[in-house]
Amino acid sequence: MLYLDNAATTPVRPEVLEAMTPFLTRWFGNASSHHTVGEAAAGALEDARARVAAVLGMRRSDVIFTSGGTEANNLAVKGIAIAAQQRRGARHLVTTPIEHESILQSADYLARIHGFTVTPVAVDAFGQVTAAAIADALRDDTAVVSVGYANNEVGTVQDVAGIAAAARGRGIPIHIDAVQAAGWLPLSATDLGYDAISLAGHKLGAPKGIGVLGIRGRVPLEPVLHGGGQERGRRSGTENVAGAVGFATALELADAERTEDALRVAVLRDGFIAAVLAGVPTAALTGDPVHRLPGTASFTFAGTNGEAVLLELERRGVVSSSGSACAAGSEEPSHVLLALGIAPEVAQTAVRFTIPHGLREPLDSVAAAVAASVAAVQSGG
Repeated sequence: MLYLDNAATTPVRPEVLEAMTPFLTRWFGNASSHHTVGEAAAGALEDARARVAAVLGMRRSDVIFTSGGTEANNLAVKGIAIAAQQRRGARHLVTTPIEHESILQSADYLARIHGFTVTPVAVDAFGQVTAAAIADALRDDTAVVSVGYANNEVGTVQDVAGIAAAARGRGIPIHIDAVQAAGWLPLSATDLGYDAISLAGHKLGAPKGIGVLGIRGRVPLEPVLHGGGQERGRRSGTENVAGAVGFATALELADAERTEDALRVAVLRDGFIAAVLAGVPTAALTGDPVHRLPGTASFTFAGTNGEAVLLELERRGVVSSSGSACAAGSEEPSHVLLALGIAPEVAQTAVRFTIPHGLREPLDSVAAAVAASVAAVQSGG
Protein backbone atom coordinates (compact mmCIF):
# COMPACT_ATOMS: atom_id res chain seq x y z
CA MET A 1 0.00 0.00 0.00
CA LEU A 2 1.39 3.40 -0.99
CA TYR A 3 0.17 6.23 1.25
CA LEU A 4 -0.21 9.49 -0.71
CA ASP A 5 -2.36 11.48 1.71
CA ASN A 6 0.43 13.17 3.64
CA ALA A 7 -1.31 16.55 3.59
CA ALA A 8 -3.91 14.97 5.87
CA THR A 9 -1.39 13.52 8.31
CA THR A 10 2.02 11.88 8.44
CA PRO A 11 3.42 8.98 10.47
CA VAL A 12 5.33 9.88 13.62
CA ARG A 13 9.06 9.80 13.01
CA PRO A 14 11.13 7.38 15.14
CA GLU A 15 13.39 10.23 16.27
CA VAL A 16 10.34 12.09 17.51
CA LEU A 17 9.04 9.12 19.47
CA GLU A 18 12.45 8.66 21.05
CA ALA A 19 12.62 12.33 22.08
CA MET A 20 9.11 12.24 23.56
CA THR A 21 9.34 9.00 25.53
CA PRO A 22 11.10 10.36 28.66
CA PHE A 23 8.34 12.94 29.08
CA LEU A 24 5.63 10.31 28.82
CA THR A 25 7.30 8.03 31.36
CA ARG A 26 9.97 9.21 33.82
CA TRP A 27 9.57 13.00 33.52
CA PHE A 28 5.79 13.07 33.13
CA GLY A 29 5.18 16.03 35.45
CA ASN A 30 2.93 19.04 35.04
CA ALA A 31 5.10 21.95 33.90
CA SER A 32 3.29 24.24 36.38
CA SER A 33 4.18 22.07 39.39
CA HIS A 34 6.95 23.28 41.71
CA HIS A 35 8.79 20.06 42.38
CA THR A 36 11.55 18.09 40.69
CA VAL A 37 9.34 16.23 38.23
CA GLY A 38 7.39 19.36 37.32
CA GLU A 39 10.51 21.48 36.96
CA ALA A 40 12.04 18.90 34.63
CA ALA A 41 8.93 19.12 32.47
CA ALA A 42 9.03 22.92 32.56
CA GLY A 43 12.66 22.90 31.47
CA ALA A 44 11.90 20.58 28.57
CA LEU A 45 8.98 22.78 27.54
CA GLU A 46 11.11 25.91 27.46
CA ASP A 47 13.86 24.12 25.57
CA ALA A 48 11.31 23.01 22.96
CA ARG A 49 10.00 26.56 22.74
CA ALA A 50 13.49 27.91 22.10
CA ARG A 51 14.16 25.28 19.41
CA VAL A 52 10.93 26.13 17.57
CA ALA A 53 11.70 29.85 17.83
CA ALA A 54 15.15 29.28 16.31
CA VAL A 55 13.64 27.66 13.20
CA LEU A 56 11.08 30.45 12.85
CA GLY A 57 13.55 33.25 13.49
CA MET A 58 11.43 34.51 16.37
CA ARG A 59 11.94 35.03 20.10
CA ARG A 60 11.29 32.15 22.48
CA SER A 61 8.52 34.18 24.13
CA ASP A 62 6.77 34.47 20.73
CA VAL A 63 6.01 30.72 20.61
CA ILE A 64 2.65 29.48 21.92
CA PHE A 65 2.02 25.74 21.99
CA THR A 66 -1.52 24.76 20.95
CA SER A 67 -3.46 21.56 20.27
CA GLY A 68 -2.85 21.85 16.51
CA GLY A 69 -3.26 24.01 13.44
CA THR A 70 -6.98 24.61 13.87
CA GLU A 71 -6.53 26.03 17.35
CA ALA A 72 -3.52 28.07 16.24
CA ASN A 73 -5.57 29.60 13.40
CA ASN A 74 -8.51 30.33 15.70
CA LEU A 75 -6.24 31.98 18.25
CA ALA A 76 -4.49 34.06 15.61
CA VAL A 77 -7.57 35.30 13.75
CA LYS A 78 -9.89 35.77 16.71
CA GLY A 79 -7.22 36.79 19.18
CA ILE A 80 -5.59 39.46 17.04
CA ALA A 81 -8.92 40.78 15.71
CA ILE A 82 -10.65 41.07 19.09
CA ALA A 83 -7.60 42.70 20.66
CA ALA A 84 -7.51 45.25 17.81
CA GLN A 85 -11.24 45.88 18.22
CA GLN A 86 -10.77 46.55 21.93
CA ARG A 87 -7.76 48.82 21.50
CA ARG A 88 -8.57 50.83 18.39
CA GLY A 89 -12.09 49.94 17.30
CA ALA A 90 -10.99 47.81 14.37
CA ARG A 91 -13.82 45.79 12.80
CA HIS A 92 -12.44 44.55 9.49
CA LEU A 93 -10.67 41.34 8.44
CA VAL A 94 -8.99 40.52 5.12
CA THR A 95 -8.52 36.94 3.92
CA THR A 96 -9.18 34.86 0.79
CA PRO A 97 -11.99 32.43 -0.12
CA ILE A 98 -9.63 29.44 -0.37
CA GLU A 99 -8.47 29.33 3.24
CA HIS A 100 -8.80 26.40 5.61
CA GLU A 101 -12.17 26.21 7.34
CA SER A 102 -10.57 27.16 10.65
CA ILE A 103 -9.78 30.57 9.13
CA LEU A 104 -13.07 31.02 7.31
CA GLN A 105 -15.23 29.96 10.24
CA SER A 106 -13.23 32.17 12.62
CA ALA A 107 -13.92 35.06 10.25
CA ASP A 108 -17.60 34.12 10.20
CA TYR A 109 -17.64 34.09 14.01
CA LEU A 110 -16.12 37.57 14.13
CA ALA A 111 -18.77 38.83 11.70
CA ARG A 112 -21.69 37.22 13.57
CA ILE A 113 -20.68 37.88 17.15
CA HIS A 114 -18.39 40.91 17.04
CA GLY A 115 -19.77 42.87 14.07
CA PHE A 116 -16.72 42.55 11.82
CA THR A 117 -16.80 43.05 8.08
CA VAL A 118 -14.87 40.36 6.23
CA THR A 119 -13.28 40.96 2.83
CA PRO A 120 -12.44 37.68 1.02
CA VAL A 121 -10.04 38.84 -1.71
CA ALA A 122 -10.62 36.87 -4.91
CA VAL A 123 -8.02 34.46 -6.27
CA ASP A 124 -7.31 33.63 -9.90
CA ALA A 125 -7.89 30.30 -11.65
CA PHE A 126 -4.64 28.96 -10.15
CA GLY A 127 -5.55 30.01 -6.61
CA GLN A 128 -3.18 32.98 -6.51
CA VAL A 129 -3.92 36.24 -4.74
CA THR A 130 -1.70 39.24 -5.42
CA ALA A 131 -0.15 41.55 -2.87
CA ALA A 132 -1.70 44.46 -4.79
CA ALA A 133 -5.19 42.97 -4.41
CA ILE A 134 -4.63 42.52 -0.67
CA ALA A 135 -3.35 46.10 -0.42
CA ASP A 136 -6.46 47.40 -2.18
CA ALA A 137 -8.66 45.60 0.37
CA LEU A 138 -7.02 47.18 3.42
CA ARG A 139 -8.84 49.84 5.40
CA ASP A 140 -8.02 52.07 8.33
CA ASP A 141 -10.04 49.74 10.57
CA THR A 142 -8.50 46.47 9.30
CA ALA A 143 -7.55 44.37 12.33
CA VAL A 144 -5.61 41.56 10.64
CA VAL A 145 -4.80 39.94 7.30
CA SER A 146 -4.87 36.12 7.29
CA VAL A 147 -3.57 34.23 4.25
CA GLY A 148 -2.47 30.63 3.74
CA TYR A 149 1.18 30.22 2.77
CA ALA A 150 0.30 27.10 0.75
CA ASN A 151 -3.18 25.80 0.04
CA ASN A 152 -4.07 22.47 1.63
CA GLU A 153 -6.11 21.19 -1.32
CA VAL A 154 -4.36 22.32 -4.50
CA GLY A 155 -0.92 23.21 -3.15
CA THR A 156 -0.72 26.74 -4.55
CA VAL A 157 2.00 28.78 -2.83
CA GLN A 158 1.32 32.46 -2.18
CA ASP A 159 3.72 35.41 -2.24
CA VAL A 160 3.42 35.85 1.51
CA ALA A 161 6.48 38.11 1.68
CA GLY A 162 4.84 40.53 -0.75
CA ILE A 163 1.50 40.30 1.04
CA ALA A 164 3.20 40.88 4.40
CA ALA A 165 4.99 43.93 3.04
CA ALA A 166 1.67 45.39 1.85
CA ALA A 167 0.08 44.88 5.27
CA ARG A 168 3.14 46.12 7.14
CA GLY A 169 3.10 49.31 5.10
CA ARG A 170 -0.28 50.08 6.67
CA GLY A 171 0.70 48.91 10.15
CA ILE A 172 -1.67 45.92 10.00
CA PRO A 173 -0.67 42.52 11.47
CA ILE A 174 -0.30 39.67 8.97
CA HIS A 175 -0.99 36.05 9.93
CA ILE A 176 0.02 33.16 7.69
CA ASP A 177 -1.31 29.64 7.91
CA ALA A 178 1.84 27.59 7.25
CA VAL A 179 0.42 24.20 8.28
CA GLN A 180 1.00 22.73 4.82
CA ALA A 181 4.10 24.78 3.99
CA ALA A 182 6.21 23.68 6.96
CA GLY A 183 8.87 21.18 5.96
CA TRP A 184 8.67 22.22 2.31
CA LEU A 185 9.16 26.01 2.31
CA PRO A 186 11.27 28.56 4.24
CA LEU A 187 9.67 29.73 7.50
CA SER A 188 11.91 32.60 8.61
CA ALA A 189 9.92 35.51 10.02
CA THR A 190 12.75 37.83 9.04
CA ASP A 191 12.60 36.82 5.38
CA LEU A 192 8.82 36.49 5.07
CA GLY A 193 7.84 39.43 7.25
CA TYR A 194 4.82 37.88 8.98
CA ASP A 195 3.61 38.78 12.46
CA ALA A 196 1.97 35.43 13.26
CA ILE A 197 2.34 31.88 11.89
CA SER A 198 0.37 28.67 12.47
CA LEU A 199 1.91 25.18 12.37
CA ALA A 200 0.66 21.64 13.08
CA GLY A 201 2.86 18.82 14.32
CA HIS A 202 1.13 15.93 12.58
CA LYS A 203 2.01 17.31 9.15
CA LEU A 204 5.71 17.11 10.08
CA GLY A 205 6.13 13.69 11.66
CA ALA A 206 5.03 14.66 15.18
CA PRO A 207 1.87 13.31 16.82
CA LYS A 208 -1.61 14.70 16.33
CA GLY A 209 -2.68 17.10 19.09
CA ILE A 210 0.26 19.52 19.11
CA GLY A 211 0.70 22.74 17.17
CA VAL A 212 2.22 26.19 17.41
CA LEU A 213 1.18 29.77 16.99
CA GLY A 214 4.23 31.97 16.62
CA ILE A 215 3.25 35.59 17.23
CA ARG A 216 5.48 38.60 17.73
CA GLY A 217 5.28 40.01 21.24
CA ARG A 218 4.34 43.48 20.00
CA VAL A 219 1.05 42.18 18.53
CA PRO A 220 -1.80 42.35 21.08
CA LEU A 221 -3.60 39.02 21.43
CA GLU A 222 -6.84 38.26 23.24
CA PRO A 223 -6.88 34.68 24.60
CA VAL A 224 -9.49 32.27 23.27
CA LEU A 225 -9.02 29.74 26.08
CA HIS A 226 -9.19 30.95 29.68
CA GLY A 227 -8.18 29.17 32.84
CA GLY A 228 -4.82 28.68 34.49
CA GLY A 229 -2.91 31.31 32.55
CA GLN A 230 -0.38 29.00 30.92
CA GLU A 231 1.65 30.11 27.89
CA ARG A 232 2.12 33.56 29.45
CA GLY A 233 -1.63 33.96 29.75
CA ARG A 234 -2.26 33.58 26.03
CA ARG A 235 -3.38 29.93 25.97
CA SER A 236 -4.61 28.35 29.18
CA GLY A 237 -4.49 24.60 29.70
CA THR A 238 -1.95 22.10 31.02
CA GLU A 239 0.87 22.04 28.49
CA ASN A 240 1.50 18.97 26.36
CA VAL A 241 5.18 18.73 27.27
CA ALA A 242 5.92 15.50 25.39
CA GLY A 243 4.05 16.86 22.37
CA ALA A 244 6.05 20.10 22.48
CA VAL A 245 9.33 18.17 22.60
CA GLY A 246 8.15 16.01 19.71
CA PHE A 247 7.07 19.05 17.72
CA ALA A 248 10.42 20.78 18.17
CA THR A 249 12.28 17.62 17.13
CA ALA A 250 10.10 17.11 14.05
CA LEU A 251 10.36 20.76 12.99
CA GLU A 252 14.14 20.77 13.31
CA LEU A 253 14.48 17.57 11.29
CA ALA A 254 12.07 18.77 8.59
CA ASP A 255 13.81 22.13 8.30
CA ALA A 256 17.25 20.53 8.05
CA GLU A 257 16.06 18.19 5.28
CA ARG A 258 13.79 20.68 3.56
CA THR A 259 15.92 21.89 0.67
CA GLU A 260 17.06 18.46 -0.48
CA ASP A 261 13.61 16.91 -0.03
CA ALA A 262 11.83 19.72 -1.87
CA LEU A 263 14.10 19.53 -4.91
CA ARG A 264 13.93 15.73 -5.18
CA VAL A 265 10.19 15.41 -4.56
CA ALA A 266 9.32 18.23 -6.97
CA VAL A 267 10.95 16.25 -9.78
CA LEU A 268 8.92 13.16 -8.87
CA ARG A 269 5.77 15.28 -8.63
CA ASP A 270 6.28 16.82 -12.07
CA GLY A 271 6.86 13.42 -13.63
CA PHE A 272 3.71 12.10 -11.99
CA ILE A 273 1.63 15.06 -13.15
CA ALA A 274 2.85 14.67 -16.71
CA ALA A 275 2.08 10.94 -16.68
CA VAL A 276 -1.44 11.44 -15.33
CA LEU A 277 -2.26 14.19 -17.83
CA ALA A 278 -0.93 12.02 -20.66
CA GLY A 279 -2.72 8.87 -19.49
CA VAL A 280 -6.13 10.32 -18.60
CA PRO A 281 -7.71 12.47 -21.33
CA THR A 282 -10.23 14.03 -18.91
CA ALA A 283 -7.65 14.92 -16.24
CA ALA A 284 -7.04 18.57 -15.39
CA LEU A 285 -4.43 19.82 -12.93
CA THR A 286 -5.76 22.12 -10.20
CA GLY A 287 -3.73 24.85 -8.57
CA ASP A 288 -0.72 26.74 -9.85
CA PRO A 289 1.38 24.62 -12.25
CA VAL A 290 4.61 26.29 -11.09
CA HIS A 291 4.12 27.88 -7.68
CA ARG A 292 2.92 24.81 -5.83
CA LEU A 293 4.09 22.63 -2.96
CA PRO A 294 6.74 20.09 -4.02
CA GLY A 295 4.64 17.18 -2.76
CA THR A 296 1.17 18.10 -4.02
CA ALA A 297 -0.49 16.96 -7.25
CA SER A 298 -4.23 17.55 -7.46
CA PHE A 299 -6.58 16.83 -10.35
CA THR A 300 -10.17 16.77 -11.46
CA PHE A 301 -11.40 13.90 -13.64
CA ALA A 302 -14.48 15.15 -15.46
CA GLY A 303 -17.18 12.54 -15.96
CA THR A 304 -16.29 10.58 -12.84
CA ASN A 305 -17.00 10.73 -9.13
CA GLY A 306 -13.99 11.56 -6.97
CA GLU A 307 -14.95 9.18 -4.17
CA ALA A 308 -15.43 6.34 -6.65
CA VAL A 309 -11.96 6.99 -8.11
CA LEU A 310 -10.51 6.92 -4.59
CA LEU A 311 -12.06 3.51 -3.94
CA GLU A 312 -10.67 2.15 -7.20
CA LEU A 313 -7.24 3.53 -6.33
CA GLU A 314 -7.28 1.88 -2.93
CA ARG A 315 -8.17 -1.42 -4.58
CA ARG A 316 -4.96 -0.94 -6.56
CA GLY A 317 -2.87 -0.16 -3.48
CA VAL A 318 -2.87 3.65 -3.56
CA VAL A 319 -4.28 5.75 -0.69
CA SER A 320 -5.10 9.36 -1.56
CA SER A 321 -7.93 11.83 -0.86
CA SER A 322 -10.51 14.05 -2.47
CA GLY A 323 -9.21 17.16 -0.71
CA SER A 324 -9.05 18.46 2.84
CA ALA A 325 -9.34 15.76 5.50
CA CYS A 326 -11.34 18.24 7.60
CA ALA A 327 -14.08 18.21 4.95
CA ALA A 328 -14.07 14.45 4.38
CA GLY A 329 -17.56 13.04 4.03
CA SER A 330 -19.08 16.34 2.90
CA GLU A 331 -21.36 16.08 -0.12
CA GLU A 332 -20.70 19.69 -1.07
CA PRO A 333 -18.03 20.51 -3.67
CA SER A 334 -14.79 21.98 -2.37
CA HIS A 335 -15.01 25.70 -1.59
CA VAL A 336 -11.41 25.98 -2.80
CA LEU A 337 -12.17 24.58 -6.24
CA LEU A 338 -15.31 26.66 -6.57
CA ALA A 339 -13.27 29.79 -5.80
CA LEU A 340 -10.91 28.81 -8.63
CA GLY A 341 -13.89 28.94 -10.99
CA ILE A 342 -14.28 25.18 -11.38
CA ALA A 343 -17.87 24.04 -12.01
CA PRO A 344 -19.49 22.24 -9.03
CA GLU A 345 -20.01 19.00 -10.93
CA VAL A 346 -16.33 18.96 -11.94
CA ALA A 347 -15.14 19.97 -8.47
CA GLN A 348 -16.76 16.82 -7.11
CA THR A 349 -14.40 14.71 -9.22
CA ALA A 350 -11.29 16.02 -7.43
CA VAL A 351 -8.50 13.75 -6.21
CA ARG A 352 -5.42 14.96 -4.32
CA PHE A 353 -2.10 13.13 -4.08
CA THR A 354 0.40 14.33 -1.47
CA ILE A 355 3.84 12.77 -1.56
CA PRO A 356 5.96 11.95 1.51
CA HIS A 357 9.29 13.68 2.08
CA GLY A 358 11.27 10.43 1.91
CA LEU A 359 10.04 9.20 -1.47
CA ARG A 360 12.84 8.49 -3.94
CA GLU A 361 11.22 6.34 -6.64
CA PRO A 362 9.19 7.65 -9.61
CA LEU A 363 5.42 7.35 -9.39
CA ASP A 364 4.89 5.71 -12.78
CA SER A 365 2.95 2.80 -11.27
CA VAL A 366 0.67 5.23 -9.44
CA ALA A 367 -0.02 7.14 -12.67
CA ALA A 368 -0.94 3.83 -14.30
CA ALA A 369 -3.24 3.04 -11.36
CA VAL A 370 -4.89 6.46 -11.77
CA ALA A 371 -5.55 5.82 -15.45
CA ALA A 372 -6.97 2.37 -14.71
CA SER A 373 -9.11 3.68 -11.86
CA VAL A 374 -10.60 6.52 -13.86
CA ALA A 375 -11.30 4.18 -16.77
CA ALA A 376 -13.02 1.70 -14.41
CA VAL A 377 -15.27 4.43 -12.98
CA GLN A 378 -16.09 5.82 -16.41
CA SER A 379 -17.00 2.38 -17.72
CA GLY A 380 -19.11 1.64 -14.69
CA GLY A 381 -17.01 -1.29 -13.59
